[in-house]
Amino acid sequence: MKTDSPNEDLNEPPAFKSGLREVIVEEHSDSEPSSAAGSDDDEERRPERPKADIPPEYWHIQKLIKYLKTGNQTATVVALCCLKDHDLTTEINQLAIQEIGGLELLINLLDTKDLKCKLGALGVLTELSHNQDIRRSIADLGGIGLLVKNLTEPARDLQILVAETIYNVAQIRKARKHVRKCNGIPKLVDFLDINELSLKTPKDQLSPDDIELVNIARAAARALWSVSRSKRNIQVMMKSGAVPLLSRLLKSVHMDVVIPTIGTIAQCADDPSYLLALQTEGMIVDIVRHLSADEYPALRRYCAETIFKCCESPVARCMVRQSGGLDPLVNMARDPKTKEDKPLLAAVTGAIWKTAISPENVERFDQLKTVEVLVKLLENVEEDERVLSNVVGALCECLKFEHNRTTLRRANGIPHLVNLLNYTYPPLLENVPMVLRECAEDEDSMRIIEELDGVRLIWSLLKNDSIKVQANAAWSLVPCIRYATDSGEMVRCFVGGLELIVNLLKSTDNHVLASVCAAIAEVAKDIENLAVITDHGVVPMLVNLVNTEDVELRQHLASAIAYCCAWGSNCKMFGRLGAITPLVQYMADGDADVNRTTALALFHLSKNPFNCITMHESGVVTFLLKAVSSSNWNLQEAAAGCLANIRKLALEAETVHLIRKKDESSEEENEL
Repeated sequence: MKTDSPNEDLNEPPAFKSGLREVIVEEHSDSEPSSAAGSDDDEERRPERPKADIPPEYWHIQKLIKYLKTGNQTATVVALCCLKDHDLTTEINQLAIQEIGGLELLINLLDTKDLKCKLGALGVLTELSHNQDIRRSIADLGGIGLLVKNLTEPARDLQILVAETIYNVAQIRKARKHVRKCNGIPKLVDFLDINELSLKTPKDQLSPDDIELVNIARAAARALWSVSRSKRNIQVMMKSGAVPLLSRLLKSVHMDVVIPTIGTIAQCADDPSYLLALQTEGMIVDIVRHLSADEYPALRRYCAETIFKCCESPVARCMVRQSGGLDPLVNMARDPKTKEDKPLLAAVTGAIWKTAISPENVERFDQLKTVEVLVKLLENVEEDERVLSNVVGALCECLKFEHNRTTLRRANGIPHLVNLLNYTYPPLLENVPMVLRECAEDEDSMRIIEELDGVRLIWSLLKNDSIKVQANAAWSLVPCIRYATDSGEMVRCFVGGLELIVNLLKSTDNHVLASVCAAIAEVAKDIENLAVITDHGVVPMLVNLVNTEDVELRQHLASAIAYCCAWGSNCKMFGRLGAITPLVQYMADGDADVNRTTALALFHLSKNPFNCITMHESGVVTFLLKAVSSSNWNLQEAAAGCLANIRKLALEAETVHLIRKKDESSEEENEL
């Protein structure tokens, strides 16, 4: 924000020039109105505050603001120092400054050439900017540009205050955008570049000059921590060379530097390109090392969050294991102190979940008895849905190994999991059906799920608005139906359940469709249930999907068609509606699972003579002959069965042709 004269007298700070207030209003006429004293709009907008409720401190602060307006340079500095003596974090004191136009004056002081005035103004703004509304006002009044401009000043104490103020103000989106537009990010990144000796030497052994450099790096890291909440800003940070500098700061012995550094890294870890840089720079080793910093819970939390985000990559998961990161994660999940800190517990359980995707990591988790630890968390966590979602996700990965299903059942974890189906938190409802799917593969666990009416609760999730919840619920139903004691009767007991699952074939999401087709294939194995879903129009709905290019959907769609052929005229109907030729094309797909289910579908469809003719005309024989030589026994059998049906029809046709020809010959002889 510019003053009236660029060559002002230092004895009279620019904030006191006549006409300054009018300049501010003109420059920011499209933003929120300033809250200067004497504004008629403000008087109409704000309710009259009873004077008896206003503390004397309020009037004292407003007097100091008046001194800022009318005093000379010395009076300005003194007034700013007096303002700092007040508690500027209380709402009434903040209002005292805003209502008399003090915020605009403080921002304008940033454009002076006097260092003391700038330092005083920044000291006040740093305190005030903890308030959300004041942050927004600073951004609206053009304060970000002036803050970034002051980053180039040589005074280090000024640079520290500017960076701290940016850290506070950049909590709001508009301010983060302005920092980027004003080219502030490269300037902040430059402050991170300090020598390694200063980073690895305790402060009590550093010179005053080196201590200032460390403090500047700390303030810049904090500012970048706020700024990095924007994806665009992360890209600018990377282009400015932030990654190697952050990697160096991670090795520091100064925890006040390391904490904002790892906070910044945690913010950036969502970005795929940054994730790759994080691996190549070897930062994971240092992140794992800081997991053991018991006296710094915030540091441990941000380390765990970073692991949670970066371990989508198999390389990162391997690096965490090789760095010894699995043990401290489980130890933290087991620690009662961690359970009291819900954000920390959410980060830790999330990190366990993502690292457990690798089977090698699950082996180590088994040695640490992680399943029992996770079940304890299901018992003790008080309605923290993020923690529950992460715990269930971790259990899902661990239960892919059969011995862990037994461990979960013995730890009495299944009732807790079934109970979670009554929650409404979408990420939790995405994970619970998947872990119950793994449980259903175990016969004893499936009996417990049945007793607790878990299958009905999973089926009810098909009505959920979330596409992922629908898909995971349908996918979970596959083993639940397959291994239920009397699956046919159980499914029929769900009022409207079969109609619901058939209607999901109208979904536009391929993953939902594939999961529903897999479930329908299991439902159709019971002839009575097949009759019901046939009445609900399952055949034409399945035929409508046959032209898909999605490999997963092709696999399960072919399976659903195969098992739906067993009722009435369904087999003939599939042929008439045009399902044969697209299915034959599936056999050209290189995916073994698609070929297996497609061959099964063609085998069942080939029981109808007209379908055999269509298959033969579509060139299916070549594909079937190739499939017969496959190493997959199920594919061999289905292909051979289909060929047998086609050949049988051909032999019958040849026999009929020969009989007719013989009859014709006999008639000719008789005539002669």
